[in-house]
Amino acid sequence: MIWVTWRQHRAQILVTAGLLALLGVLLLGSGVEASRYVAEHAPPGCPGPAVACGDLALALAQRYDAVYSIFGWMPLVAPALIGAFWGAPLLGREYERGTHRLAWTQAVPVWRWLAVKLSVLGGAVVTGGLLLSLMVSLWRPVFRAGVDSTFGNIGVFNMVGVEPAAWWLYAFALGTAAGTLFRRTLPAMALVVAGVTVTMFTLFQLSDYYAEPTRTELSGTVLLDDPDARLVSAAWVEPSGREVAEPSVSGCPRRVDVGQSEKNARAWQACLFGKGYRYAVYYHAPSRFWRFQWTEAGILALASAALGGLAVRRTLRRPG
Repeated sequence: MIWVTWRQHRAQILVTAGLLALLGVLLLGSGVEASRYVAEHAPPGCPGPAVACGDLALALAQRYDAVYSIFGWMPLVAPALIGAFWGAPLLGREYERGTHRLAWTQAVPVWRWLAVKLSVLGGAVVTGGLLLSLMVSLWRPVFRAGVDSTFGNIGVFNMVGVEPAAWWLYAFALGTAAGTLFRRTLPAMALVVAGVTVTMFTLFQLSDYYAEPTRTELSGTVLLDDPDARLVSAAWVEPSGREVAEPSVSGCPRRVDVGQSEKNARAWQACLFGKGYRYAVYYHAPSRFWRFQWTEAGILALASAALGGLAVRRTLRRPG
């Protein structure tokens, strides 16, 4: 059965392996070239908070804009492609072509056929996701040396650790279940793309509640010291201790001048701090990285198991 699985799905396996290899070459090439660029152009004291270090980061962003663009779309596109081209055809194509009648009347029991297909392809999907995570984790420090944004940036968060493997497995299970529901490949593919998009947006909204946010009060600034912290919410604290979203009667006029918005905002904030206001920030510290990784991976794993169970149940019933 393992050989049969390879024969039937070698196209997806080889194409995915080829794309991962191509991505690896792209990341390796850009990483090596960027390392040389940083070594030649980095001012003394970088990485660090100096303005020159910020200019260097901006220059890198402009120089590798194409690579950044590919990287930016990958958290959503990669799982959607896995679900559409690995999961949806697994059973949807069998039903669509009618080959399930032949495959499931052979000597191999249906449950074994399903077990081998789901375990082999599911294992390959998880392996591919972990390999992608490893490549991205090795590539990013070249561009973000000294500024670890793997937690605060949700897009990067979904590309490192166990997240890619969890998302790929979920998309694969969703595609497999969709194939048994529609019994056609194209509608199953469409459901996968929509389902992955909705799930990613939903978990993004829920991720703030994976743990109780930490609260801190700032005075003199509205920015946290740690740029990788994940901001949940913020509010102004009146001298009386009451939190308000926007001070209404503070005695600090808020000017709106074209081209001076940032300067005016800082002046307004300084006025508020001078009158005894404080700025309360609710956030998650970067130390919660693995807690959030395993929480979200657990949610996706449970969803994958439920979808896989649904696909198995509908397949074993084999109506029609």
